[in-house]
Amino acid sequence: QVQLVESGGALVQPGESLRLSCVASGDIISTYATSWYRQTPGKEREFIAEFRIDNSRNYADDVEGRFTISRDNAKNTVYLQMNSLKPEDTAVYYCNADILSRVRDNFPRRRYWGQGTQVTVSS
Repeated sequence: QVQLVESGGALVQPGESLRLSCVASGDIISTYATSWYRQTPGKEREFIAEFRIDNSRNYADDVEGRFTISRDNAKNTVYLQMNSLKPEDTAVYYCNADILSRVRDNFPRRRYWGQGTQVTVSS
C-alpha cells in the first residue's frame, strides 16, 4: 500500500525559511506528479505547488518566487523549500501524489494524501 509521509513543519518567525519533505513508500511503479497543498481552519485546502514527471513545476501566485518544489527520485522524496515566510503561510501542509503502483496482480493509479505537517509563522 502506498503511503505519503510529510515532515519538517515547525514554528518559525516571519522572514525565516523552512523545508518540508514528503516521502512516498510502497510498491511504486511511477509517480506522475506530486503536489503540496495547505489548509487553515474553516477554509478549503489550497494548491501550493506541483512537480510533474517531466520535471516541470507549477506554483500558486502567492508563493511563486518564495517557495521552490524539488524532487529526489532516488529517495522518492519531494521537498518544498519555503523562504521569506509570512504569518499568512501558517497552515497544515499536505502532500498529494498521483501514483501508479502494484498491488498483487493489479496496477492501480490514484492520488494519495499524506497526514499533513503543521507550519506556524509567528513572532
